[in-house]
Amino acid sequence: MAAGLSATNTANAWLNVLRGTSAATFTAVTTLFVQLHTGDPGASGTANVSSVTTRPALNFGAASAGSQSAIATLPSWASWAGTNGEVVTHISVWGASSGGTFYYSAALTASKTVNTGDTLNLSSLSVSLTPLAA
Repeated sequence: MAAGLSATNTANAWLNVLRGTSAATFTAVTTLFVQLHTGDPGASGTANVSSVTTRPALNFGAASAGSQSAIATLPSWASWAGTNGEVVTHISVWGASSGGTFYYSAALTASKTVNTGDTLNLSSLSVSLTPLAA
């Protein structure tokens, strides 16, 4: 047996906190919110914030085998009204639509240049806790 987190008792419990269905020992977050960034968000999630500051909702399906399932609510920024030609490279995930608790950040697989009137959709987001005990 390899050392690591229990997929059922630890990793899934932590991941389910992020979708609002958790064990009583964890605080449930029913909805998360996504902020766009033009560079690394930094340790507090507040660096390089996009010119568009709206944080749409993000909801996940249930965790399984230590990995989070597909996004149940797809974040979208319609009719871009921010800086024309802005290059979005990262996201940060928060517990509120403004202010709130910063949970984590991630680099996009590919940066995206967004122009006035464009719609930007987050199509996938993977979160996992490793290593898992085997």
